[in-house]
Amino acid sequence: MANIDLESEPNAKSAIKAIHVFNTGWGEQHKEHRYGSKLPQMWWVLTSRSWIKIPINAFLIEHDAGLVLFDTGLDPAIASDPGYINSAIGRFLLRRIFRLHIKPEDKLGRKLDGLGFAARDVVKAVFSHMHFDHVGGIADIPQADLLVSEREWAQLSEPHPEQEWILREHIEIPGAKWRPIKFSQTDDPLFAPFGGCHDIMGDGSMILLPTPGHTPGSMSMLVRSEGMPPILLIGDLTYEADLLFNDRVPGTGDAKQLRASFAKVTTLKERLPDLVILPSHDEKAMRNLETALKNKSAAIAA
Repeated sequence: MANIDLESEPNAKSAIKAIHVFNTGWGEQHKEHRYGSKLPQMWWVLTSRSWIKIPINAFLIEHDAGLVLFDTGLDPAIASDPGYINSAIGRFLLRRIFRLHIKPEDKLGRKLDGLGFAARDVVKAVFSHMHFDHVGGIADIPQADLLVSEREWAQLSEPHPEQEWILREHIEIPGAKWRPIKFSQTDDPLFAPFGGCHDIMGDGSMILLPTPGHTPGSMSMLVRSEGMPPILLIGDLTYEADLLFNDRVPGTGDAKQLRASFAKVTTLKERLPDLVILPSHDEKAMRNLETALKNKSAAIAA
């Protein structure tokens, strides 16, 4: 876990106090999944023998108005409940696409306890997209507003969202306070290339940006605070930040949309040179965030 205390940084004046990176278990994905392949997807899903260990990360931001999550990770029940996925085809494919390593102590509420927080204090959770390994903790935060893009939410109305690993039975749970959001047009040169944005708190500290490609409604979140570099949480837009800058798309998703979103994020990086980009399944995410914040703190002190 990476616990970054922003209050201790010189001259830090912001509604954001700290940001935390933590994992809700680990998994393994095929090399072709992570780095792309010229082979048809179903071919490598069924035949590949190369596996890469990945964290299932989530992010917690301490804001003056309360705790905000970016994604909620994986539900440990997927490892213990044979019927967690209703679809027989889904159950068959799961073990061929992912190897999951998750324990009861990886449950979201217990992870937050370990960070020194209570799940009941989460006021909002933002979802980069609705795949099962990003929405697994919503039952632990029934009081929170659950923010998802309108385009992503629309997939629940399509005939078989489970074919895209969007499991309706674990999303449309009783009492869940889903809030599909619409991106507003903006003249801000930072955000105009994205075609819209959404300010979560109304103070500019957390801005949602549409970055489709992994799924049609995927989005990223820009976190800004004095005393820290800007941070872009990108979900599964890519699995490693370097792959994005090399225009290397993963083995799943819409390649054309992915490259268009890559270009927009690259432009944002050009305008914000110290931007830190954190994918959700990058083992280096914690270390990269810690290094960037320490460097920023040292620069301020100098």
